[in-house]
Amino acid sequence: MKILVLNCGSSSVKYQLFELNAVSEVVLASGIMEEVGLGNPRLTHRRPAQSEVVLDNLQVRNHKDAIQLVLDMLVAPQHGVLDSVQEVEAVGHRVVHGGEQFASSVRIDGDVMHALYDNVPLAPLHNPPNIQGIEAVTALLPDVPQVGVFDTAFHQTMKPHAFLYAIPYRFYETYGIRRYGFHGTSHKYVAHRAAEYLGRPIVDLKIVTCHLGNGASVTAVDRGQSATTSMGFTPLEGLAMGTRCGDLDPAIVPFLMEKERLDEDGINHLLNKESGVLGLSELSSDMRTFEEALHTGPEHPHYERSTLVLKLYTHRVKSYIGAYAAVMGGLDCVVFTGGIGENFAEICEWSCEGLEFLGIKGVRARRTDGGIVEATAEDSRTKVLIVPTNEELAIARDTFEIVNTA
Repeated sequence: MKILVLNCGSSSVKYQLFELNAVSEVVLASGIMEEVGLGNPRLTHRRPAQSEVVLDNLQVRNHKDAIQLVLDMLVAPQHGVLDSVQEVEAVGHRVVHGGEQFASSVRIDGDVMHALYDNVPLAPLHNPPNIQGIEAVTALLPDVPQVGVFDTAFHQTMKPHAFLYAIPYRFYETYGIRRYGFHGTSHKYVAHRAAEYLGRPIVDLKIVTCHLGNGASVTAVDRGQSATTSMGFTPLEGLAMGTRCGDLDPAIVPFLMEKERLDEDGINHLLNKESGVLGLSELSSDMRTFEEALHTGPEHPHYERSTLVLKLYTHRVKSYIGAYAAVMGGLDCVVFTGGIGENFAEICEWSCEGLEFLGIKGVRARRTDGGIVEATAEDSRTKVLIVPTNEELAIARDTFEIVNTA
C-alpha cells in the first residue's frame, strides 16, 4: 500500500511517501514545501540514493497549492516515483491537538472534522494548518481515505491527578484547561523501539523518554502507557527549549507585562519566541552553536554563556528523569531522541550525571547514525538508549492498520 504522510505547519508542508505491506516498509520519496503563502515558496524533494531537487519562485498561495505541487512532483517524469496520483491509496496526517476526544489515531470523517474545529482554541497555531491540509487532500484526492494521528493521543492514558491543574475545577469543565502533552507519536514510537531492543515486553517496563529537539518534552511511559509528561495545556510548559521558556513561575507573567508594558500578544511572543536557550544565551536557538563553543573550549568567546545554557538545559532534563522515576516507582530505561537527543552527546551524558542511584552507570553517548546506541555500561542495571525517532513511519503504520481494518 502506498501511503502519503503529511505534516502541515503554518507555512510548510512536510511529506513522505511510503510503500508498506506485511513484511516491508520502504520510503519512496520525501520532502518539504517551505514558505507556503509567503515571499519565496520552495520545494525540496528527495528520493533514496538520488540527489535532492530544489524548486523555488513557485506560485503557492495556500496549503492546497502546496499539496498539489507535491503530488505533481511525485508523478513528474524525471523526479517522480509514481505513474499516477491514483496510486496513492491512503493519506496520514499529523494533527497536533486531538483534545480529549481522541485517544488513538482515527479515520477522518465529518464527525472528526467537527471535533478538530472544536479543538482550534486549544491549538490556534497548529490545528488550523492541519485542518487545511486535510481539506486540501479531500479536494485533490476525494476518494482516498485519510487518517488523523494526534500528538496528544498517547497521553490520554494519564489519570486526572496527573493531568489536572490546581486551579478552580470549573475551568477544566468549562474551557478544557488540563495537561494534554505533545510529541506523543514520538514518545510512543521510541518507547516501543526501546522495548524491542531490550527484548522485553513493554508492559513490563518503566521508561522515561526524552524527545529533545527545538521543541522538547519528557514522558513517563509506565508499562506502555503515558503516566505523565512535561508539556501541558500548551507546548510551552516543561523543559527549556529553542525559543520557549518552559517551566516558569506564573507570577512572572503579570510582572513582565507591567514592567515591559506588554499586552497579551507581546507576552505570548516573548515566552514562545524570544525565550528558551535563545533568550538565555542571547546568541541562538540552535544547540549546535553551544556545542561548537563547548568543544572549542574556554578560548571560545561564547564558551561561558554556552556552558551556562547547557547546564540549565540538562539540569531540567535530569530533574524530570528523577521525578518520573519516582512517579513510576522505578526505572528500567531512559531514551533520548529528537535532533538534539540523537546528536549532541554531552546533552545525554550531562543529563544522566549523578543518577547512579537509579541504576544508571557509565554513560558515554555518540551519534546514532540511524541505529540504536546503548550509552550505558554493559553492567548498568538501568539502560540509557539513544533511539532515532520516526514519527512519519509511525503515522504511516497507523494509517495502514486503520485503512486495512476498516
